[in-house]
Amino acid sequence: MNVETTIRRIGEIGVMPVIRAANADEALRAVEAVCAGGISVVEITMTVPDAPRVLREVARANSEFLVGAGTVLTAQQAEICIDAGAQFLISPGLAPEVIHAAAKHNVLAIPGAFTPSEVMAALQLGADVIKIFPCGSGGGPNHLKALRGPFPHCRFIPTGGVSLKNAEEYFAAGAFALGIGGELADLAALRRNEAHRITEAAKSLAAIVHRHKVSFTSERSS
Repeated sequence: MNVETTIRRIGEIGVMPVIRAANADEALRAVEAVCAGGISVVEITMTVPDAPRVLREVARANSEFLVGAGTVLTAQQAEICIDAGAQFLISPGLAPEVIHAAAKHNVLAIPGAFTPSEVMAALQLGADVIKIFPCGSGGGPNHLKALRGPFPHCRFIPTGGVSLKNAEEYFAAGAFALGIGGELADLAALRRNEAHRITEAAKSLAAIVHRHKVSFTSERSS
């Protein structure tokens, strides 16, 4: 899968579940619950113990599933994740060495940015998609909308504070996709053996994405 195909898939799915967990088995259970809700992409963060094993297992389980690595901070981590099967890499900030390592393998790298200067730096390094983080604590949808002014063609993925309650606001503000962590992959629910709550939240988010795309298509054709 090349970079453009990965970008298209992320845009079609519209939601980027961020999986953080106390151990590998817990992470795999969270991925399974998200997938059951109709969302076929996940970001496994490198903060998960034995994250490369999780990446490898998810990548092998279903070739149609899009799996990426998050919190990738160094070129060494990038190489490990790609070797494990990661189809994209996400960083919380701007890490040029991660972008360069990904480019060598024709893998999508999504750097993090918050300010206009950081967005410009990411664009200069060739970023095609940019994670806006932490978005919720820095103005939420209004911050994203403000960034869309000088960067109308950028593909932004707001992350941090995104939830079912404000998902539609983020899409209205111009989000390419939404990065959602604990609001979707609720580890407390998982530990109570209530994985169905994660699945239900995933279904609700998928429905929001569908409504957004129908509305967007209607607006463009009118």
